[in-house]
This record gives sequence, C-alpha cells and structure tokens, in this order.
Amino acid sequence: MQCESGVYILWDASHIWGLMAWRALRALGVPSRLVKAKEIAEGALHGKPGRHGGARLLLVPGGSARRKAALLGRTGRAAIRDFVHGGGNYLGFCGGAGLALSHAREEQGLGLCPWTRAPYAQRFQHLISGHVLATVPDAAGAPICDAAAQAATVPLPPAPISLPVWWPGRFAPGPGDVTLLATGIAPGADLWLADLPLAGVPPHVLETWRVCYGVDLSPDFLAGQPLVVSGAFGAGRYLLSYSHLETPESPAANAWLADILRGLGAGTPRAAAVPAWRLESGGDGPPPMLAAHDPAALARHARARIHALLDLGVEHHLFFRRTPWLWGWRAGLPGMACNNLLAAFAELEELARRADAAPATCEARERLRQGLGPHFADLVALFAEGAEGWLMASRLAAMLAPSLPDAVDSRGLAHQRAALFGHPMRGGGLAEELLQIAEECLYSAQELAALPPHG
Repeated sequence: MQCESGVYILWDASHIWGLMAWRALRALGVPSRLVKAKEIAEGALHGKPGRHGGARLLLVPGGSARRKAALLGRTGRAAIRDFVHGGGNYLGFCGGAGLALSHAREEQGLGLCPWTRAPYAQRFQHLISGHVLATVPDAAGAPICDAAAQAATVPLPPAPISLPVWWPGRFAPGPGDVTLLATGIAPGADLWLADLPLAGVPPHVLETWRVCYGVDLSPDFLAGQPLVVSGAFGAGRYLLSYSHLETPESPAANAWLADILRGLGAGTPRAAAVPAWRLESGGDGPPPMLAAHDPAALARHARARIHALLDLGVEHHLFFRRTPWLWGWRAGLPGMACNNLLAAFAELEELARRADAAPATCEARERLRQGLGPHFADLVALFAEGAEGWLMASRLAAMLAPSLPDAVDSRGLAHQRAALFGHPMRGGGLAEELLQIAEECLYSAQELAALPPHG
C-alpha cells in the first residue's frame, strides 16, 4: 500500500498533529508510512511475512496518549516495547511523548522512559500555546543507535532557541538514566494562554494577578521545565518532546528535527525547514456540490464549508486567526474539532488532486473514490448547517446572559453541541464521524502523496 520506508507514523488518535507530522517529514524529504495501532499489534514494526520490511523509527504524533494506548491494546503496546528494546527508535511529540512515559496503570502507557507525567500546579498553565524560549545543556547530545546499532548523536542547537508548544503536558523528572535535551526558560513573543496573548498583558498586571488573585503567569513560570528528553530502552532509544518540532515555519525546531531524524536512523533529510501550511480555501464561499464521483470536488467543497464556518466564528468574535494552519477560539468553544476537520479536508483535497494524475488502475485512487461519496457529502451539509446555527445560538446566549440568562435554552444548546461535536474533552458527534471518514481515506490512499499534484 505504501512505498518502502523505515519511518512509521502512528496514525490513530492524532488528527491535525498526525497530519502535521506527516507533512513535516515529506517537507524534509524523509519517506514515511502511516500505520495503524491494529497493524502494530499484528507485527508491522517487525516486518512479518507479507508486510513491509519493518521499521527503524516509530514516530508517534500528538493527540490523546490515553486513546492511543487503548487502541494499541496490550499486544500493540508490547510490540512497541519489543521493537525499541530490540534496537528500534521511538520519537514522540506531545501526546506521543506522554504515551512513552511510565504510568501508575500499565495500560495507559509504554513505560519506555522511567519518568512520569506531572500534573500542573495551576491547571490553566496547560492552556499555553505558541513558542517558548528554551536552553539546552552543554553536552554534545545523547548517543543514539539506529536499526543497525551504529553509533550516532542527537545534535543540539545553540541555546537559547525558540520552540513551539501546543497545549503541552509536563515531565515529572525521577530516577533513571534520562538525558535532558531542552529546558524552558520563558514565554516567547507569541505565547498565548487559551485566547489571551500574554505579550499583551503589562508586567504590572501579571504581578497584580499573582499577588491579588493567586494566578502566576510571570515570565518565569516556564523556567526549568523539561521540554525534550532522550534515553535508552534495551538496545533502542527514545526521544520525547513536549515541543512540536514539526510545527510549520519554526526554523530552529525544524532544523533540530532534521538532525534528530538523521540521528535516529531515518536517513538523510533533504531539507531542514517545514514551510507554511495554509489551510484557507479559495474563492468567496463554498463551491456548489458536484457529482459524487469527483473526490477532489467533494473534498474542496467540504474544506470550504468548514472554512466558512470558521469565518462566521471570526466575524462574531468566537474564533480568530492564529496561524495559517490554526484558528484560535474563545474558551469553551469546539475550535480544535473545527481545526481538525479543516486540516483533514485540505489534505484530502490535495490527495484527491494527485489522484487525478494517477493511472486509472491505481488502487489508491479507487479507494479514495469509494470513501468520498454521497454519504460523505450528506454528512458535510448536515454538520455545516447545524454547526452554523449552534455557533450563532451560542453567540446569542453569551450576549444575553447578563440580563436574560434563560433567553436561550441551555439544554437545547448542550444537546445540539453533543450531536455535532460530542463530549467537550472526548469528542464525538458528527464532527468525529466526518473526521473518521476523512482520515480513513487519507490512510488508505496515502501513497498518492508521493505523486505530483494534478495540473
């Protein structure tokens, strides 16, 4: 299904972070293969007969560590441990880093690293996003062994550097031989707390918050926090990062990622930068729905409908433009679900355009056509219309709340949100159903990404 590659990316429960990691490796010129938890449990990492030739590096993107662990199951988790212990390498970003840590309950993680995940003393500090300034130790880097057990290193960039974080967890340092590769110093210029840009808060206000209200967001609240660590597990190595080094347009992080990939046996990257990821749709509005046998048109329409939904939110101060690939949102709104959909549909449109250049006999092209059909088109329309109505009702409820708190039925709002977006933390609803269709199409037709774009 995919060209031979020694770099596997765990596709499950990653969403926009899986897409970002896959895109980054393609931009750096590192071939990779998307793999599911079920395949890992069936032996994909070890190259069982009839499968691809096995992996040198497993990259686990961000997303829910707990969900990834559950989908891997006991067999899949043991397969990853065996893979690394036998000389394989593991690279985890954010949720993928959390998955590799040690947990009180064995079924929640891999236990590759003896450290655990630390709770935040002030939970709201988990809501930070953007860049942080970080420093690295003077050491030349932790030794890394590739699949052939040949010695290499993880080169370290000069300090201090700017590293991107997107709602990160925290390491809890403990016993064990773990090498600290990067430590937080202070917020970067673009660091936000939820929908609040910290750079716009005067220092005296931050001090007032700390003294009067017990909210500590002073510039040193990140100081000393480990961001990137590495270590050995048997004959293999792990590198865990709560910084998303694959973030587009993060030069220092991208260059370090290229060095890390080289050190972890992924070959020699052809580039050291990940370009901008622009998810805007073209035109002034959603194009008309075209024939169901045209995957590119359906994906383009789906992308435009979600883009229009986000634009509506921006117009009414519910969403805001954060980066070319990420919209921000007011606290409590399902902004991440919308970002996940927009990213998946944009990638789906690009893959469908490449399918137009594929031979008529290409199996991936046919799988894409089968996945994007009338049911997908109907779900897009149902979701977009419902989400537009729900967003505007939420806006109305917030506007009237101070004087008429019961003017908009809160039970109706909650019920509609659940139907559209599922649980605020666990997701679900129509958004999840659409995302599953899109991600299954991307996975089943992933080899199309290697083809040139049509036209």
